Amino acid sequence: MSADDLRSPAIRKFLDRPRFATIATIDPSGAPFTAVVWYSLGDSTITVNSSAGRRWPANLRRDPRIAFTAEAGYNYVTVLGRVTIDDDQVRAQQNMAEIAAKYLTDPKLLAQHIADYQTQQRIIFEIHPETVLAKGEPFDQRSLERS
Repeated sequence: MSADDLRSPAIRKFLDRPRFATIATIDPSGAPFTAVVWYSLGDSTITVNSSAGRRWPANLRRDPRIAFTAEAGYNYVTVLGRVTIDDDQVRAQQNMAEIAAKYLTDPKLLAQHIADYQTQQRIIFEIHPETVLAKGEPFDQRSLERS
């Protein structure tokens, strides 16, 4: 599937739900490194956000290649691509608050997390898809849309 498949209604419906995703980056030794993340879905990109000082952001600063997978059992969407990095703190804090609101539905808990994020230096990583792969629900629905 091409990067344009991120615009597929079935894939968007699957990714629009608050799911955990796993990203894979490349360590300096060349070994893969994975992390579980929250994300947000843009028109043609996926955004993840991190505090500075973690291993996977350092990996992406050195090598912008990334693999992203959101799954629900045997249903999944994988995106292979590259990231652009945004260190602007106003945008990064706003982005993290928006992502957190998708995952944290309790207003008190959300406020606590946002207060914690505001003490951190945050970084936005925007994933630009080169390849989109889907299996199960998002793929089956996409197939039906093309019929």
